[in-house]
Amino acid sequence: MMHEGVRQFLLAGAALFLIGALIMGRWLMQDLQSQERYDNRIRRIHGEDTGDDNGMEHAAVYRESFARSISQVGQKILTSGIVPAATKGQVETMLRSAGIRGDQAVGVFFGAKLLMLIGLPLIGWIAARHFDAGDVLTTFIPIASGIVGLLVPDMIVSRMRNGFTARLEKGLPDALDMMVICAQAGLGLGTAVVRVAEEMRVSYRDLAIEFALTANELQIMSDTKIALLNLGNRTGLEQFRRLATTLIQTIQYGTPLSEALRTLSAEMRQEALTKFEESAARLPTMLTLPMIIFILPCVFMIAGGPAVVQLMHALK
Repeated sequence: MMHEGVRQFLLAGAALFLIGALIMGRWLMQDLQSQERYDNRIRRIHGEDTGDDNGMEHAAVYRESFARSISQVGQKILTSGIVPAATKGQVETMLRSAGIRGDQAVGVFFGAKLLMLIGLPLIGWIAARHFDAGDVLTTFIPIASGIVGLLVPDMIVSRMRNGFTARLEKGLPDALDMMVICAQAGLGLGTAVVRVAEEMRVSYRDLAIEFALTANELQIMSDTKIALLNLGNRTGLEQFRRLATTLIQTIQYGTPLSEALRTLSAEMRQEALTKFEESAARLPTMLTLPMIIFILPCVFMIAGGPAVVQLMHALK
């Protein structure tokens, strides 16, 4: 009976893990699919053949309908007053820093939390009852599934934010070099930002979107300082805050824009090189444990295995 209970527990855990992995993969693939739709739209604007069929468009419609349904569930939670306004603002900031924008983003986040909080315990309970896991596991699995349902959306958003910030940090020095070229060509700040957003949309799409939003704010807002500070506040990265501070000081004191941007680009490239060197310096320490676990036993088997075999034959 003990072995049967352990087997059923492992089967239920594997089922829950598979469901969580599928949900996480679906969320992670959504960003790639939106990027593909964005690229196809750019190709259609330039008159190029996208090569997509109606099935992709129908799938996009279904995904948007599904996201809208989840968003309606989340909006009911927000309008009920359960979530404080401060928490809602923190979630909006977290989603923006992960590159997730739109009116439905917060609703989808809270809606997904609620549905997973209800759905995963229900699936876990049904699986436990089906495999006759016992009273203890039938009680424990739904509770653990509910905790997982609450944590999975935050984990997915955190992973998306890490990838989003990594892409921004990778493309920012190139964007600064392009701004230097624009400044040397006689373009103003707003025109240079627009030009960089247009040129970077193929290689660094996320960075191009951030610069496009900044360009729109520069055209709309009367205070240039606020528009530049919003660039750093949206991403939450220190590099963008430094860029905004540099541009503000350039406007205030009339210093050459190209020299300031060139210096800032060189500093960021040096910081990136320093991070690579630190990662390379940590490699020997990180490889110590895998070498002990996987390599040294093989070495001992190869070196001492024949001697052990001969000793066993001699003792017989």
